Amino acid sequence: MFRSFFEGIQWLFEKILFLPHETLREIELSSWWIANCVNFLFLFIGIIALAYWSKKLKDFDDNGEEDKDVTAHSFL
Repeated sequence: MFRSFFEGIQWLFEKILFLPHETLREIELSSWWIANCVNFLFLFIGIIALAYWSKKLKDFDDNGEEDKDVTAHSFL
């Protein structure tokens, strides 16, 4: 009973959930750029998030809302 349960989990991961990874691994042999499009997408999202975060930090600094006191944070 337990053996078939764990074999079912194995089948789910190997045949269904890892299918996109297997496809990217096979595509890599023919085109490196296409295989790494997911990485480029995550990199682009990270750059956008960093720019947004920096803009918000600047907005708080310009409005004088940031607490720059030495005791502002407990770890200081």
